[in-house]
Order: sequence, then C-alpha cells, then structure tokens
Amino acid sequence: MRLRALAKINLGLDILRKREDGYHEVRMIMQTIQMYDVLEMKRVRKPGISLSVNYSYIPNDERNLVYKAAKLLMDEFQVKGGVDIHLEKFIPVAAGMAGGSSDAAAAMIGVNRLFQLGLSVKDLMERGVKIGADVPYCLLRGTALAEGIGDKLRALPACPDCYVLIGKPGISVSTKFVYENLHANELKSHPRIDEMLDAIQWHNLYKMADLMENVLETVTIPQYPIIEEIKNHMKEHGALNAMMSGSGPTVFGLFDDKTLAEQACEALRESRLARTVFLTTVFNNGGRRK
Repeated sequence: MRLRALAKINLGLDILRKREDGYHEVRMIMQTIQMYDVLEMKRVRKPGISLSVNYSYIPNDERNLVYKAAKLLMDEFQVKGGVDIHLEKFIPVAAGMAGGSSDAAAAMIGVNRLFQLGLSVKDLMERGVKIGADVPYCLLRGTALAEGIGDKLRALPACPDCYVLIGKPGISVSTKFVYENLHANELKSHPRIDEMLDAIQWHNLYKMADLMENVLETVTIPQYPIIEEIKNHMKEHGALNAMMSGSGPTVFGLFDDKTLAEQACEALRESRLARTVFLTTVFNNGGRRK
C-alpha cells in the first residue's frame, strides 16, 4: 500500500495567549500543498513494526511519529501480525511544514486499511491528537481553521487555486525556542483571520494573499534574517505575498501565474538563499469549493 503524506503551510497564524498549562491558544488557517513524503506499507505475519527510512539520521524506532502512530492503533485493537513500513522523506525536516505529523497521519490511515479496523476520519483524528497537535489536521487535509491549541478544527471552503513556491534555508529552528520567546500579550499586531476567512469564502486569492501574516515571524526573523531575505526575494520576483510557515524556517510565496512562478523558482535557486527550493500547488479536498 502506497500513501502520500502531504505537507502544510499556514496562511495565517495568530497566538492569542499563553495558557496557565504552558500551551498557547492559537488561531490559524492551515492549507495542504502538493509536496509529500511517501509511505510504503505492507501487512506481514511477524508481529510488531518494522520501519525503514531513506535518511539514516531519521530514527526508525519509537522516536519516529510513524512508529508511534502505527503502534497506537495496533496496540488498541490488538491486531494479529505486523506491518513493514518504508518512509521516503521529501518534506524538509523541522521546517514548519508538519512533515512528521503528516507521516503519522498516513501511518494511521494505512494501519486502519491494512487491518480493516473500520475507523472513520473523525475516529482517527480523536486518536491522532495523542501523537501530536498537527496530526488531526493532517488527517483532515485541505483548508481549515485551527483553534484552541490547534486541536479544534473547522473545514473551510477550498483555498483559491494558486502556485506555491517553497524556500527553506539551510538552518533549523527550534519550535520550543520560538514559542518560549514569544510574548503573546505584547504583540502589537495580529493577523486579520476573520477577514481572511471571508476572502477564502469568496474565493478571492488577492485579498487572501494580502492578509497573510504570521506572528511567530516576530521571534524567528530577528534570529535568522535570511528568512526575511527569502521573503523579499520572492516578492521582488512576482509573488502576491510571501510568509514564513509555522515556526519556520521555511518561507512560501503565492503566485497567480505559472510562468512567473517558474521564473521566481529558478531565480531563488540561483540566489543560493534557500537550500530546498520547490514549486507546487495547493491541495484541496474534493467537493468543498463553493
């Protein structure tokens, strides 16, 4: 069984406050894109989970969310036999694109199908949050509003079609560092999430792009100015807007014209500002566009 684990970007990311339990109250608009890891899964007689990955630095045991996700379901339902999983990574690691969470979501879908557990997407989402806050969204996919600590999800009408240019510089950013250094009560500006919801509802790409904002940039960009450089480079080469995804360091730019997007992609590669450069499109679930 071959499954695609799709990456996500945040079109808008707001932090409302830090809760007493240490978690942050968020309000963000998530969007799946056509950039993905691949999981090859096979049911075997030998009990347990065998996981292999195409990069040696990525763990292939319980430290990997794929292993954790498969184990969660297999333990709960006491399945007979085991599963062989090969993970082919393409989404950059620690990039603010939910690669690990999406891999976990795909593993849950795979185990559910292979062992005929009969769980709905909602059933999987309820269990997925035990693996990570982004896992339920990665099961839902498409365009969604996330609230609470990211666990309260509402499916939205499909995001307007557009080209997405991804640029990840050769640095890693600790999500923990970003959130610890964000002072939510002192933020001077907040994304206009409600206006963005309207723009998506009315299928207005230009308004949606104009409203893109991520409060985590206030922490990450002063530490890593190259993120701002990549954003500016994309905008100078025709992006409607460009923004950091999640806690970074990945930057994405939205384009309404394929030729322009391809030229911007080539220019970004030549600039050497980003180690990973990839041009793709948004992914929308069928039947949700209005």
